[in-house]
Amino acid sequence: MYHITPVPAFEDNYIWVLCQQDNPSCIVVDPGDAGPVLAFLQQQQKIPAAILITHHHADHTGGITELQQHFPNVRVIGPAMEHSRIPQLIETVNDNQVVVIPQLDLTFAVIALPGHTLGHIAFYSAPVLFSGDTLFSAGCGRLFEGSPQQMWQSLQKLLALPDSTQIYCTHEYTLANLKFALTVEPDNAALLEYTQRCHDLRLAKQPTLPAELAKEKQINPFLRCTNKNLQQKWQKDSALALFSWLRASKDQFKS
Repeated sequence: MYHITPVPAFEDNYIWVLCQQDNPSCIVVDPGDAGPVLAFLQQQQKIPAAILITHHHADHTGGITELQQHFPNVRVIGPAMEHSRIPQLIETVNDNQVVVIPQLDLTFAVIALPGHTLGHIAFYSAPVLFSGDTLFSAGCGRLFEGSPQQMWQSLQKLLALPDSTQIYCTHEYTLANLKFALTVEPDNAALLEYTQRCHDLRLAKQPTLPAELAKEKQINPFLRCTNKNLQQKWQKDSALALFSWLRASKDQFKS
């Protein structure tokens, strides 16, 4: 068995570290800052076998070089499309490839998710999904490089995963996302209940993540755009039209 720990960084980032008891190796995901990761590794007496990178933004890659200096044998694995923007990558991967981490007996499928960035990828090893900045709890990533259609198609890939999928995204954006979601569906009972639960978690200084895909299908407006009632309410004639409008509205939303 393994456990996955959120290592907080910056204002709202989580750097995920996957460990196994009695195993000195671990996996680090999207280390934007080396400092908190090094402190965690020292405390837990772990050595990273691999660093998984979902996309090129600095708050996901900024700690790679320092971690490589401390652990020169670590594999750094990330999107081939963004290699020029992440020169520290040792191994590059594309859609549908697999990444094997023998030290932890784990295999991840690579899922291409253009939208937030054009080369964005996720790493999936059931039930764990490291989704980077594509899918958040109650939200999705901003479209810095891709189009609404690309992001919508990327989210369809994630919607096809099992309901039990656990979403390990890299930002604690949940409460802000829920405020927007409630403007879209103020009478959604599942959304109201989930909002209260997440408020309680944050009051207790606990992360709201990981999120479960089954719940996200009930409460995340960006995953609910095929809902005919929502399309009718907001006078949109297709799922893509509703998604595009929601994403643009969220960009302007003041939480």
